[in-house]
Amino acid sequence: MAKGDRRLRIAEIAGDREIHSLHSINQLSPDIRERIYKQLIPKKILDFLSIDPKTLCNPQRERVVNFITPRQAGFAIIEVRKHPQDQDCVFFLEIADTPFSKVEITFLIVNDPNSPRFNTDVDEDGRRTKFGTARRNIPEEIRAMEYGLAPGQVRRGLGILKDFLPLALGFFDSMGHDMIIAEPLAYHSAILFEHYGFNYMRGRKKMEEINAGFQPGGELFLKLDGSTPFRKPGQERTVRGRSWAIHDGILGEPWRDVEMYRSVNKRADICTFPNWVY
Repeated sequence: MAKGDRRLRIAEIAGDREIHSLHSINQLSPDIRERIYKQLIPKKILDFLSIDPKTLCNPQRERVVNFITPRQAGFAIIEVRKHPQDQDCVFFLEIADTPFSKVEITFLIVNDPNSPRFNTDVDEDGRRTKFGTARRNIPEEIRAMEYGLAPGQVRRGLGILKDFLPLALGFFDSMGHDMIIAEPLAYHSAILFEHYGFNYMRGRKKMEEINAGFQPGGELFLKLDGSTPFRKPGQERTVRGRSWAIHDGILGEPWRDVEMYRSVNKRADICTFPNWVY
């Protein structure tokens, strides 16, 4: 769908009302809100799960798409599962208005339901780890890392960012926004955002310092001494290896202070890890 067509489509669905924020979308009736937000679900997800795009039901006729769009709030959550009772979403998106009249992608999580699950999201007592910021489940993290996952993942992904981003750019452009904002929750996320044309609002210098630190003889390179399973020599050569080491605290501080944006009409050309291998 062309960008102009998307603008007309949203205007048509909204009854020609001015739509400049998620809060304004949430003022519409529930069925209209769903029709608008449904456009953010990649067709690849619907096809993968054999979901009827009209009824949003799976082949068992179970409704498996959930929209959380409180009328008085400036955020929206879209949850897509294989079955309604499933613990993990296959596609989870949370977007929110910002205080500066922009829109932020707060969370984008994609899981392959057919892949093994690793309980990195809870500790051994069942308490939430909050992406490892509150507590950690080291045995599960080791298993996940050895399987090839990155920090924060409980299952393998589906490589959906390339399909989702054009939808998001067209959607927010139709609302009159010139950019979308995202806060990468881990080092590997920032590198992937770079790959898809994101620039830095803050944190570029930090990313460049991290890359310098992982060069032979650098401060971070020397800390890859095998002292933990997440700090093995050679991890500096891959995005995931670096990300696990950073998750393990190799920076001496938590991962934070990185915020990125993607211009609707122009992709940035930034790479803080030249010739990276994921």
